[in-house]
Amino acid sequence: MLNRDNVWLGTVLGLILPGIAFLVVEVLKMNLNVLKKADLLYIGCVALNLLIVKYYANRYMESTARGIIGSTFICAFIFFYYKMQS
Repeated sequence: MLNRDNVWLGTVLGLILPGIAFLVVEVLKMNLNVLKKADLLYIGCVALNLLIVKYYANRYMESTARGIIGSTFICAFIFFYYKMQS
């Protein structure tokens, strides 16, 4: 299933990895007082998509890589909206 070159597959992959990382960051922020204002961790959640973009780009699956890049922009907009609210 992950060997298919599909934009929708890339979009789903690009949303799952930062979503899981975001949940881990939220759990860490609740348990560690040092990380209460660690916005760099949220940027790291979005930046994790670079790893899977590189993987799919090296395998010449451009459509999947485009889907991941599109979802990266979605995650980045959500991050900036979240930051503007707080």
